[in-house]
Amino acid sequence: MAAATARGAVPEAAWEFRLPLNLADLLRDSGPGCYVVQRVLPASELPPALTAFRSAFKAHGALAVLQHFDSLYSLLRCFQAAETAVKEDALELMMCVVSHHSNELPAIMHDSGLSRADCAAHLNALKMNCYLLTGLVDAFETETCRNALLEVNPSGKNKKNRTKTSGSFWEEEREPVLHLLTQLLQLDLRQLWGGSAVDEEFVSLMTGSCYHILENPSIGLQKYRATREAVTHLLAAVLTHYDHMFSAIVKITQMLQHFEHVAPVFAQAVSLWATEYGLKSLVGELLREIGQKFPQDLAHDTSGVKGYATFITELAEQIPALVLANMSVLLHLLNGESYMMRNAILAAMAEVLVRVLNGDQLEEAARGTRDKFLSMLQSHICDIHGFVRSRVLQLFARIVQCRVLPLTQFQSVVSVAVGRLKDKSVMVVKNAIQLLAAFLSNNPFSCKLSCTDLTEALKKEVQKLQEMRDRDRSTAAPVITSEEEWEAMLPEVRAATQQLFQPLQEGEEEVLEVGETVESTSEQITGLLRKLNYNCSGQSWMVSLAFCPDELLMFFSWAVSLSRSAARLTRKALCHFQGKEPFSGPAEESEEATILSVLKRLYTGSCPGENSEDSPRGSSSPQAEEVVPDKQPQTELAKQEMLVQYLQDAYNFSVKITEALSLISKMMHENCISVVQESIEFLVTASQFGVPQAVLGVRRMLPLIWSKEPGIKEAVLDAYRRLYLSPSGKSERARAQSLVHSLSLIMVDASLGTIQCLEEIISEFVQKDEIKPAVIQLLWERFTEKSQCSPLEQRAAVILLGMMARGKPEIVGSNLDVLVTVGLSEKVCEDYRLAQEVCNAISKLATNRKPALEQSNAPFRLPQDHMLFASLSETLSKGFAQPSGHWIPFMETAVTLIYKLAEGAGDICAHILQMCSQQALEKLEEADGQKAGVSPNRVSDGAGSLPTFMLMHLLSLVGQVALQQVQYLEVSVSTELRRRRCLREEEKSKKHSDSSMKKQRPLSTGNETTMEEELGLVGASADDTEAELIRSICETELLDDKHLLSAFVPLVLKVCKNPGLYSDPALSAAAALSLGKVCMISSEFCSSHLRLLLTMMEKSTLPGVRSNLIIAAGDLAIRFPNVVEPWTSHLCARLRDPCPSVRHTAGLVMTHLILEDMIKVKGQVSEMATLLIDPEEAIMGLAHNFFSELSNKDNAIYNLLPDIISHLSDPNCGIEEEPFHTIMRHLFSYISKDKQRESLVEKLCQRFRTVRTDRQYRDLSYCLTLLPLSERGLQKLQDNFDCFADKLQDPAVYSCFQTLLARFSRAGSKPEIKALAEDLEQKMSASHNRGLDSAVTCQEGSATPVTEATKQKPTRSSRHQPLSTANSGEDFVTPHAFQKQKCAQKRRPCKKAVITFSSDEENNSEDDLLAELREEETPTKTTPITRSSARQARRGNHLPLSFD
Repeated sequence: MAAATARGAVPEAAWEFRLPLNLADLLRDSGPGCYVVQRVLPASELPPALTAFRSAFKAHGALAVLQHFDSLYSLLRCFQAAETAVKEDALELMMCVVSHHSNELPAIMHDSGLSRADCAAHLNALKMNCYLLTGLVDAFETETCRNALLEVNPSGKNKKNRTKTSGSFWEEEREPVLHLLTQLLQLDLRQLWGGSAVDEEFVSLMTGSCYHILENPSIGLQKYRATREAVTHLLAAVLTHYDHMFSAIVKITQMLQHFEHVAPVFAQAVSLWATEYGLKSLVGELLREIGQKFPQDLAHDTSGVKGYATFITELAEQIPALVLANMSVLLHLLNGESYMMRNAILAAMAEVLVRVLNGDQLEEAARGTRDKFLSMLQSHICDIHGFVRSRVLQLFARIVQCRVLPLTQFQSVVSVAVGRLKDKSVMVVKNAIQLLAAFLSNNPFSCKLSCTDLTEALKKEVQKLQEMRDRDRSTAAPVITSEEEWEAMLPEVRAATQQLFQPLQEGEEEVLEVGETVESTSEQITGLLRKLNYNCSGQSWMVSLAFCPDELLMFFSWAVSLSRSAARLTRKALCHFQGKEPFSGPAEESEEATILSVLKRLYTGSCPGENSEDSPRGSSSPQAEEVVPDKQPQTELAKQEMLVQYLQDAYNFSVKITEALSLISKMMHENCISVVQESIEFLVTASQFGVPQAVLGVRRMLPLIWSKEPGIKEAVLDAYRRLYLSPSGKSERARAQSLVHSLSLIMVDASLGTIQCLEEIISEFVQKDEIKPAVIQLLWERFTEKSQCSPLEQRAAVILLGMMARGKPEIVGSNLDVLVTVGLSEKVCEDYRLAQEVCNAISKLATNRKPALEQSNAPFRLPQDHMLFASLSETLSKGFAQPSGHWIPFMETAVTLIYKLAEGAGDICAHILQMCSQQALEKLEEADGQKAGVSPNRVSDGAGSLPTFMLMHLLSLVGQVALQQVQYLEVSVSTELRRRRCLREEEKSKKHSDSSMKKQRPLSTGNETTMEEELGLVGASADDTEAELIRSICETELLDDKHLLSAFVPLVLKVCKNPGLYSDPALSAAAALSLGKVCMISSEFCSSHLRLLLTMMEKSTLPGVRSNLIIAAGDLAIRFPNVVEPWTSHLCARLRDPCPSVRHTAGLVMTHLILEDMIKVKGQVSEMATLLIDPEEAIMGLAHNFFSELSNKDNAIYNLLPDIISHLSDPNCGIEEEPFHTIMRHLFSYISKDKQRESLVEKLCQRFRTVRTDRQYRDLSYCLTLLPLSERGLQKLQDNFDCFADKLQDPAVYSCFQTLLARFSRAGSKPEIKALAEDLEQKMSASHNRGLDSAVTCQEGSATPVTEATKQKPTRSSRHQPLSTANSGEDFVTPHAFQKQKCAQKRRPCKKAVITFSSDEENNSEDDLLAELREEETPTKTTPITRSSARQARRGNHLPLSFD
């Protein structure tokens, strides 16, 4: 019946259209009078149905839907199957219908003659039209989202159709539809519902499409900004006119929980509603709804928490004042488990602090809120979660940058930030550095934060403040208040008042009468009291107490008389002016008390001197005159106190920044790139603020220029660019002077490593043309002394020129004559260091010549007769006979330069050697009176007559020439041979190609090529042939009798073998170094004299000699690895040298050899591990860097750990338990793979069977606690329980295993793992208790003997205890391999060390567990290394190597 009525086009329809919850509800009868769809049209019938609807709409307007609703409903039912054109036509049609209806409704609703039937018809039409339009909106939105997901990976034959359906039609129509619905909702539609509220179903229908549109993940994109605004205004209309707030709150919180992307959208919308539409209460309700969530629920609902957190953060940025008003409902969530919610609330607090609670004009309540928020933020810097700590540090950085942090909170926040520099989280450390940098950049104290300067200024101002206080204390008159004066007068006044109640004595009359008014009477009484002012008139009487007793009695009688007169007048006034102020009082008081009360009020309430004409002169005016001048000193004192407090705060801040610098400087070598970059940035900022310690940090930054990470290298370059390449100055010349001065300061006391790093930086700047020509010009002026400068500045200038020449060699090449003329002039003997730096600068011509121009270019060399070499020869020969501590460094640099640049460098150096040796011979002849020539071999016979410095010069020259000759052959000559060979091959190949073009193939060419191939003169074989040639020259020619060097070798050996005769420390060091350099020439010579070199390295009492020989031994290990390899243990013994400098040198050498795979890594690594506990910080840092680099090699530390544990836990090693724990904690930090941990668990458990002492049991169990066990690791522990079960009686061992299993008893572990852990724990407990019972039984019986392992006492611990194989007094070892290689002429190829570990071998014998050499490594033929007696020397078959 309802359907028939609908089709009857009757305006007064008796049915009602009820909005359904879903489409299918309209197909079912929902009750009497409800509209029901009769027929759902198929997709093929939809076009004519739409045409009919359009025609009806033109005829009947919006009411046409009453007859054609089923047609549009059918389209919604089969929307996916319908054609795109039909859907688009339907949407356009419904937009026209709703728009038309919206325009008609105002007139219809204001029509007073509108019947109820017409009103019902329009209401049904409105519902139907809106239902159909919103249904189409939802359908189009759903299709768009689905197509967007499909287009992420479009494939298949329907790709074109899919693109067409998801075209731009709906994108264009979405906003007009929303505007249309907004226009409709702005009407007062309540009249259609009879003046009552609009149905909630209708409101939900209109808002449902908005929420559906917001569910689109791409709604937050910039291109949908207009759509977001349209939805926001539509919802605002609903919230304003249709009481939608409660439903909106529920819907918004639900969407925030399920759709993360809507949080920024809703934050912007709520901000708009609160500011433009006045819906401020909505903010509070939303925040209250979020605050009512249980913290436990938020902890498990990660996606929902993220939406809430983002919403709160965004909302605080939009409307911080409203968020502040409702912040209390969120504060309890700071105690919840969700770190995201804590971050959001803390971020909202920070936003409120920056935007609202800032400035000095805050009220008391606002100031309290601000301090509370800051306290909460500060407490969460130490939050349990790293993300929260990191976020709070970021928030404080913003607060500091916006300059809203109160000065009272400054120091506390800085202190907490410095503490976070030690945080385990990399993000926290990074943000702590950023916060400290923000504090530096925005500090309110000073642009220069030097602790020294601030300390001096603070002491000065504190002293000034103390002087001001002392001066004020001595000059200021005592200030007495009126209350104090009254208390002083009270006894006389009380006595006078009591006399009022006694009869008048004879001759006493009442002369005072009450005035006409209260004021006149009050003035009269006050005048009488002022005469009693003890502070003025009575003071002189009080002073004369001890001197004039008669006058004192007169004073007291006069005072009592005045008091009695005032009291009587007051008594009369109380009766005359009864009830009037001030003559009134409580009725219950006595008359005496009332009089005293009135007198007190009158005296204390009146001003001194006012209306008291009869008071004595000077009674009150002097006090007033003293108070006024005191105001100025008090103001100055307050200013001085403020200045002192300011300087104190600045000093405290500077101290904290200095503390931070020491920590941040150590972070520049961390593995995290971002932390390193932040550290560099902070050091630059601190340097700009004049913190002295920042200069050290900037220097420590220099080695990072060699970093393989481009980001770190660029950060270093940018730091030095900001610090040095942007000098202040008005002119180009002034800026150049400032730049040169800054760079010269770095050169002061700079090490060689610092100069090399700085050279790399400056060369980069020069290559990029960042250094101006004016700077180079100024450097040349300083060097040539055209510009006035000190010798130190002149030397710094030539160093900088040499650095720049590395980037552009022409800087030095174009002024070579100037360098030689000025730097190597006659004055060179006065400053060898300048000449040395000149040589370094000139050497850049060779090192920076680019061979990339093709191998056909000959290397850059200067002719043998060039003035440079003549000047060098002359300078060296002149300085040879003069004592100077700088001649040897200059000589080494000069010889190196000659071999780099000179043609015929060997001849030049031979000439220098001849001249110097000739001077030595002449000196000998002059001293010994010999006229005949003496050969160099006889120098040692009369060496006692030769000055020590000349012998030292000669030995150093010999060693340097020998080393450079080898390097010249190995590098320069070898490269030149290769270049010439390549040129010949290219020329032959060119001739061959030319002959091929002419089709002529001579037989000779082919025969030559074949012969060269047979002789191995092409390709890699040719390289080997050339290398063999160079090796042959070094082995057979350089040290034979025909070569000049051979004449000096006996001298070097004699000085080295006779330390008692040649006892000068510098001479011994020079001889040792020369011996090491000569050993670099020949493997045969090295084999013959390696024992001597190592003996000196072991037994020399001079740390310098030991350090030099360690370096020499390291170089020999690289050049002749097979020769030096048997002696590696003696080189490692220097890692326990008592001298820190020797240990540091040994650590550097061993680090290089091990990381370059030049020696086998076994016991050496355990010795390197002992450096991790070295008392010297530099050595400890070296060990840390070594293991960090070693960990980059595949499984290296994992493979070495068992051996290291065995060596270090051995009692003979001398490492105490606590240092052992420190070493193990560091090494186990590199074990990160689960498989490695599981394998180590098994190996360590099995090692329990082979160890011998209780100490080793404890060490192994402690190592197990350092491994975070996985499930498989726990199973390994269970499988190997028998290995350590009998060791559990030791309480320390048992405690370690308990700690190991405690991790599995925590909540969150799997039930089966918990059960396994509990079972293992029970077995362990049983073994432990059984062991204790056995121990008790043994003690009671006293019959069980103590084992040897128990009896054995560990040796006394010593950090530098020598190794038994190297430093003991036993015989010195001569390895077998050494004897076999003595006559070897052919250099063996360098064997790459293969890592083998005894821990991986299946050998459980006790001998393998000791940190000693094996039998095959133990030499059989020995030579005493200790001081030998004369009898031993005569009886020995070998050359004694003692120092006697």
